[in-house]
Amino acid sequence: MTKSDNRVKTLCALAMLTAIAIACDFFLRIPNIGGFLTYEPKDVILVIGAFIFGPVEGIVMALVVCVVEMLTISTTGIIGLVMNFLASAVFIGVSSVIYHRNKKMSRAILGLLAGSVSMIAIMLLWNYIVTPIYMGIPREAVLGLFVPVLIPFNALKAGLNTALALFLYKGVVTALRKTGLVSERESFKNENKLKNSILLIIVSAVIFVTLLLVMLIFAKII
Repeated sequence: MTKSDNRVKTLCALAMLTAIAIACDFFLRIPNIGGFLTYEPKDVILVIGAFIFGPVEGIVMALVVCVVEMLTISTTGIIGLVMNFLASAVFIGVSSVIYHRNKKMSRAILGLLAGSVSMIAIMLLWNYIVTPIYMGIPREAVLGLFVPVLIPFNALKAGLNTALALFLYKGVVTALRKTGLVSERESFKNENKLKNSILLIIVSAVIFVTLLLVMLIFAKII
């Protein structure tokens, strides 16, 4: 197989993952959390793509998804685009850089945790800078939102994305392998250990369901 063939397959896989992320953005949204925040699981697909193909590819996919969102369903304009992209890029970039240094399950978990912490810190800083401009409120009021709204929301968002990414990663890689879009090497080094895989799926599912219920309660949906 030539390099050109591999490049075409990679582009097809990236386009497919980007389309799935856009669909998640459109159809799996939980709006009006804390009055002005929205959760959607697009970063789950994007970080899986970054784990498979690399940090740069993941960040480019994130930019495409965020631009599509701004041009279609978003009402927050360029400010929303910047905030949305920052959150996704930091989470995806940090997670995938750490994972690609040594492609093991433990590194994936470490990367996702580091990406989560980085995303929370960056979004607190940028909310402090941007929210007063966007909402027309003083910065002191934004500081007052940190503990009751912004920190819990971003922590829940990061936790949900981490649990879902770990839960879905093997399935996504397997599906892409069957289509011939990725090679056999693209996966956790120890994913063939059945007990580890089953345990990871069970723990991820429990964490996801728990955090999703908390998010829904936080959004006053249930």
